[in-house]
Amino acid sequence: MSTFRAFEVTGSRQFKLVERELRTPLPGQVRLKVESCGICHTDVLAAEGLRADPSQPLVPGHEIVGVIDAVGEGVTTWQLGDRVGVGFLGGQCGQCDPCRRGDFVNCTDQPQMGTTVDGGYAEAAYARASGLVRIPEDLTSVAAAPLLCAGFTTFNALQSLDISPGSLVAVQGIGGLGHLGVQYASKLGYRVAAIARGSGKAALAKQLGADHYIDSLAEDPGAALQALGGAAAIIATATSGASMSPLATGLALHGHLVVVGVAADPISVNTPDLIFGQRTLTGSLTGSAIENEDNLAFSAARGIQSMNEVMPLSDAPKAYEHMLSGDARFRVVLDMTA
Repeated sequence: MSTFRAFEVTGSRQFKLVERELRTPLPGQVRLKVESCGICHTDVLAAEGLRADPSQPLVPGHEIVGVIDAVGEGVTTWQLGDRVGVGFLGGQCGQCDPCRRGDFVNCTDQPQMGTTVDGGYAEAAYARASGLVRIPEDLTSVAAAPLLCAGFTTFNALQSLDISPGSLVAVQGIGGLGHLGVQYASKLGYRVAAIARGSGKAALAKQLGADHYIDSLAEDPGAALQALGGAAAIIATATSGASMSPLATGLALHGHLVVVGVAADPISVNTPDLIFGQRTLTGSLTGSAIENEDNLAFSAARGIQSMNEVMPLSDAPKAYEHMLSGDARFRVVLDMTA
């Protein structure tokens, strides 16, 4: 085959199915025959035209799993036939100041898959070798795709905290990120409180591993967490700053409110709630490729699974709209083999 199908987007939600020419990977790159690609809320940056030049066609998608079918010059650690993934961060340059200090996440010359470079709503994709993640044999491509971003985001946020097993950890929002965050927190040995609007997800939260369920419509989540002894950490996954604002009061001494859900509105926190008790408010952005391999290995070993709705590549625009509607339960994944 000399061409491949891909969905380009221009402007706001102007999707177009095109045939593109296959090319040889650039030095330091590989080419993937894409098997699956998750649909993530961050895809709005491409699909809604929230980028430098939305008139330029771009292929969205950054939860990509595929098989290497071409290797660029200088790539020595990956081979044809390797099944790999690539998430939102497309591979560090190794040359900038953050990279020289080992801070690969904040590399100043790192492509953002499906946002600054073409992503995975396609039959083929190109990625830096430094951004590749080896996929465990016991994870299918469809199962692995959402774990590369949605799963890794919550896993790495928890891994970055110095808190003892058995501590109370709250996960706010039982959606695409949160339903994975509850599983990770439980499997890492924490006592888990799930926070969501309404009582409709209480049974699911318990099934996923939550020890407590807090209905934020029926009670103040901060007060409810304090009644449980205070949270050593709260992972905020909802795409609403207003819903995150009441959470800081639920932190224990030295507790951490970690924001992983991207919201358009600000978070409001009373400064005494941070100062007295030495609490912190911070953000977390996935991690490096090797840390993502740790995430996949842990997920496979502990049975952590994303709840997915699977659709073919031809339905990519519909899949994106379904994700955006909030009706998906809980991740939408494109299956290129379907």
